[in-house]
Amino acid sequence: MMGPAHALSGATAWLAAGAAAYALDNPMPWPVLLAGALISAGAALAPDLDHKAATVSRAFGPISRGLCEVIDKIGAAAYKATRGKGDPKRNGGHRTLTHTWLWAALSGAVASVFSAYGGRWGVLVVLFIHMVLAVEGLLWRQARMSSDILVWLLGATSAWTLASVLDKPGNGAGWLFDQPGQEYLWIGLPVALGSLIHCLGDALTVSGCPVLWPIPIGRKRWYPIGPPKAMRFRAGSWVEIKVLMPVFMGLGALGAVAALGFVG
Repeated sequence: MMGPAHALSGATAWLAAGAAAYALDNPMPWPVLLAGALISAGAALAPDLDHKAATVSRAFGPISRGLCEVIDKIGAAAYKATRGKGDPKRNGGHRTLTHTWLWAALSGAVASVFSAYGGRWGVLVVLFIHMVLAVEGLLWRQARMSSDILVWLLGATSAWTLASVLDKPGNGAGWLFDQPGQEYLWIGLPVALGSLIHCLGDALTVSGCPVLWPIPIGRKRWYPIGPPKAMRFRAGSWVEIKVLMPVFMGLGALGAVAALGFVG
């Protein structure tokens, strides 16, 4: 899928998680619901850091472009080193290492540790990165018409504001993990969720996605999972724009209403 659909699906997934948390008697405070939705939206763009034309690869200028080249080479090397007998030969690392459940889990773990043990600046860095990506994905038309500096300023302002709100008692710094020293440990959850949702979204497209790597399926270790080929679509097609994105928006609205306790 393309960036806007990925970002929207990431936000929708966290709002659905909020509805589930409310049903399980552990509701998210509204700042957690909001911040998590934006983090997940941003994280849902991050796996495409292995593609030089992707939004995330352009989002932070030379830094993200350089990182993209490194990630692409690492992904290609990982594919070559671990491919099964049934996996075809290929060049480049797009839709390899960063498009797996293992990458999603590791991304979430790193974000959790950085946020919980990096102090306020650790939280701000994680928020800033994902707020910029959320702007690039959810407000992509406006972002493309603006300079990178304006997008970064909006990301920085959003990160600072959210951190200030979350820091207030009862607003969610210690949601889910409530022991001393565990504040903001939950931030890794929307990061991992957004990354995983990205993979599942790509699995719906023609090429599929090797979400389960390194678990082998048949003779393939990079098996591109997905629905039957007749049900798949090309990235950026009318199915994504006219069907999936409106569905994501509707489900996201329902999730938000349920997460805030306005249903039932």
